[in-house]
Amino acid sequence: MDPTARRRRTVLIAAIAGGLILLLLIGVGVYGLIRGPQTTEPTEPTSTDGPTATSPVLVPAEPEPVVALGGPEEFAVAVAEALFTWDTTSGYGPADYAQMLADVTADTEADGAASDVRAYLPTAEVWAQLRTHQTRQRLTIDTIEIPAAWDDAVAQAVPGQIPDGAVAYTISGTRYRTGYWGTDPVTTTHPVAFTVFLTCTPERASAPSLAEPITDTCLLLRLSQLDNPLR
Repeated sequence: MDPTARRRRTVLIAAIAGGLILLLLIGVGVYGLIRGPQTTEPTEPTSTDGPTATSPVLVPAEPEPVVALGGPEEFAVAVAEALFTWDTTSGYGPADYAQMLADVTADTEADGAASDVRAYLPTAEVWAQLRTHQTRQRLTIDTIEIPAAWDDAVAQAVPGQIPDGAVAYTISGTRYRTGYWGTDPVTTTHPVAFTVFLTCTPERASAPSLAEPITDTCLLLRLSQLDNPLR
């Protein structure tokens, strides 16, 4: 075969292959419904990481207050759910959902915690893109535990270095995003792991009975980077 003809054929095959790849990328809709927060070291893709056609699962339309009463583990779960549960069709924005967590954050860590929360939520620009696809997000929790690294930190800390009642919980679960690509419902899933740092203060009524349980009032301190939790 003439060398020039061979080169033309090679270029044509490459162009066709490139076009097919592009069509495949377009065919899966908005990649991950505008991918959520990414770590500096992306995790290996899994079979659950791509979009699948399914009926979107409804989540609360409005930002919901985080309940600060109860035990520390219950509060950690409430923080996690508030952090990952949002709906771009609700008429609210990322700042409104972030405010729910700001309302239960310790004053001493307000600035740092606000920065942590913003890193988990879409920016205003990404939110606007997600809204065009009616995107909702929710979290299912698989495990929650006090990491060994926290126990080590407490054992090595000098008095006063760690606030009274402070504890850390590492949470692992799955983030779900649902929305529409055109008229087709789409769902993407992504495994997540993170650590919630919080503090709880035991409280009792002014005239408690012996049978009345002590209730903890908890506040958020900080959050780890997404997918970079304490272990």
